Amino acid sequence: MLNIQGINQYYNQSHILWDLDLELKEGSCSCLLGRNGVGKTTLLKCITGLLPVRDGQMSLKGQDITRMSTENRARSGIGYVPQGREIFPLLTVEENLKISLGARPDKARQIPPQIYELFPVLKEMKHRRGGDLSGGQQQQLAIGRALVLDPKLLILDEPTEGIQPNIVRDIGEVIRKLNSELGLTVLLVEQKLPFARRAAEHFFIMERGRVVANGEMTALDDELIQRYLTV
Repeated sequence: MLNIQGINQYYNQSHILWDLDLELKEGSCSCLLGRNGVGKTTLLKCITGLLPVRDGQMSLKGQDITRMSTENRARSGIGYVPQGREIFPLLTVEENLKISLGARPDKARQIPPQIYELFPVLKEMKHRRGGDLSGGQQQQLAIGRALVLDPKLLILDEPTEGIQPNIVRDIGEVIRKLNSELGLTVLLVEQKLPFARRAAEHFFIMERGRVVANGEMTALDDELIQRYLTV
């Protein structure tokens, strides 16, 4: 599905990603782990085209996306839910969702009914402004907006940050349903290990801009946690 080979990325003179390799299999659900500042969000922004890479190559289902624009990556099947949600607070829920319709390759004009089935609260509040929603509801809106694209790869950056426990549980159930029942490939960054273990089947651990460990989630043992994740 997604293949990344030897990418390097810099902020001014600071070398952030170092010859990074990563591969996601189609239909997988993987969690990207690591301490703060190791380059996780930078990697996600490189995948989505929000940040350029100095060198290396990225491909999605065999198509080279290394120099592709963010908009064309969305059309190619990448949906992104950024850290902090970044919804439009003055637009209604429905208007927030409709913004993504313009990037659908099939030019659909209507919000897919599946979005409201996954997140009934969005249907109930579709005429309310995004800024009036709770943090958990805004997160559901941000995920729904990404799903409007009909993505093949869904990328979520810390989807449980600042969210009340009942909404965290609902989001976890939606991720599992999208992955197991609908075959959507998922990559998420997550700090909460219990959530990561429930949601994902595979893990990648980053340290100093590189992937230093990966495997089945069952192989994420105390030694790896102590070495790379404990603060």
